[in-house]
Amino acid sequence: MILSTSFSNRAAVLLLASSLFLSGCVGVKGDDKEAPAPRGGKFSIAVFPIENLSGRAAPRGEIRESLIRNLKMEGFQVLDDDALEKFMARNRIRYTGGIDRVTAQALRMETGVEAVLITSIELYSEEIPPKIALISRLVSTGDNPVILWTDGVGLAGDDSPGILGLGLIEDSKTLMEKALHVLSSSITNYFLINKEQREGKRPARKFRPKIAYRSPEIGGGKKYTVAVVPFFNIGGRKFAGEIMLLHFIRSLKRFKNYDVIEPGIVRQELLRLRIIIEEGVSFADATLISSTLGADWILNGKVMDYQDYAGSWGKPKVDFSAVLIERKGREVVWNSTSHNEGDDGVFFFDRGRVNTAYAMASQMTQMVVKMIGEETKSVQGAKASKDRVK
Repeated sequence: MILSTSFSNRAAVLLLASSLFLSGCVGVKGDDKEAPAPRGGKFSIAVFPIENLSGRAAPRGEIRESLIRNLKMEGFQVLDDDALEKFMARNRIRYTGGIDRVTAQALRMETGVEAVLITSIELYSEEIPPKIALISRLVSTGDNPVILWTDGVGLAGDDSPGILGLGLIEDSKTLMEKALHVLSSSITNYFLINKEQREGKRPARKFRPKIAYRSPEIGGGKKYTVAVVPFFNIGGRKFAGEIMLLHFIRSLKRFKNYDVIEPGIVRQELLRLRIIIEEGVSFADATLISSTLGADWILNGKVMDYQDYAGSWGKPKVDFSAVLIERKGREVVWNSTSHNEGDDGVFFFDRGRVNTAYAMASQMTQMVVKMIGEETKSVQGAKASKDRVK
């Protein structure tokens, strides 16, 4: 007997099974809870138009509107669209994936907002089961723009199917609202815990780099200012270099001993210096960039593979290298190669399976950053070339 694997047929079977299972539970009433009071205070935010790095069409306007609605429900003051559009037209702003110093100063002076929310779509698929991945960061305005908070979320409709598949999500809008609720709640929690981000869950050991070198010159416990340069993309996924940059910024911000420079400032400096990243950053360019930005380290690398899949069958793949160059010693203090697939270490009932490249890259980059900060030299490998990291 051949069983159909389509979601529509499965849904009908699950609906019948669930009705029989829950028939004895009629009359059980859920707890009625009042909606939480607004917690954002009087903090004012400008929400930039959404950056789409998914490589396909995505409802940018709908995502932004829903995000604004969630922020207002949390009590934040959001700059109205008319004022934001006039500001962007007046200052000729087209790039919304970051903010430079001049724009941050103008935004504070002309609108009075305290921060700008920048959100990028990494993945959006409406094919059943739907998938979505978003990365956001909150950057202060004024003379010295800094990243206050950054977080992301990657969800697939079949992440938690549960008993009889009752946890399956087949509606893309339902999944989108769930993802946006995660982001808005994360922003609120940042303000509730004295404006600090926690390190979060420890990444699984299987996401350790396959090969890694850590210089003994890296001092444990010291604080470093880091500029992350877009990774060189040699894979087939469009914008994979920009996506990997965002993952590393998010991972670095989870540790207190790293100050990460806003990528919009780094981008503007690269344009000003007319530096084009080709297959890696030379030591001369790294020294120039770090000197003008006041960075201790330049983080760069390559993306060899960054794959997601649509539908029910497939597995994500992430393959990248990461290189850390120190300004003072003009040397490579970290060099690693990481590669994982969504079914690594999965043997029974898909336990531990990862359904999005976002969820995998998030843990892989966290593991790299964690190992960079370790006190002991627990990794091995060979030093990279002194001329150019490739």
